[in-house]
Amino acid sequence: KLGTPSLVKSSVVDSKTGKSVDSEVRTSSGTFLAYAQDEIVARIEDRIAHMTMLPLEHGESLQILKYVNGQEYKPHTDYFHDKINADPAHGGQRIATVLMYLSTPEEGGETVFPHAVGEPVTGDEWSECAKAGLAVKAVKRNALFFYGLKPDGTGDSKSTHGSCPTLKGEKYSATKWIHVGAFHKNGGITA
Repeated sequence: KLGTPSLVKSSVVDSKTGKSVDSEVRTSSGTFLAYAQDEIVARIEDRIAHMTMLPLEHGESLQILKYVNGQEYKPHTDYFHDKINADPAHGGQRIATVLMYLSTPEEGGETVFPHAVGEPVTGDEWSECAKAGLAVKAVKRNALFFYGLKPDGTGDSKSTHGSCPTLKGEKYSATKWIHVGAFHKNGGITA
């Protein structure tokens, strides 16, 4: 409810300039909430810090995403491929992601990890997209936590993931990206 009024077409980070740009790779709509926007958002942010054991100030504000009518986010990594966004003055590289499902789509909308180790999912209950690797169903009230960097600080290509097309119904999710260093201080960006 907090994010819906300000949803706009989602963008991606350009790997050369570090700026947000439109892309057909990501077709959802989204918006960022303010840090501790209300008591519930503040409690969610605190719980994420407690669960991940990563400091609260290392996280970006929550991003709300909506996927409908075949919208998707093709496989990608959450760590940056440009030096501008990975600058230590702005928290450095993204180390981890927490993805929370706010609704359960009727069909599709799985999160797929095409390069992860293990057997791909099979069966009629999974979309064709999800069968491309290890996959997780988007189920309201569930969350997914994963690291994007290896312990030596290099990007882990096994963290490559995508949001399969939402084929029927709506998929709402909330994403919290967590950086190696402090990203915000006292509710605002440090830079």
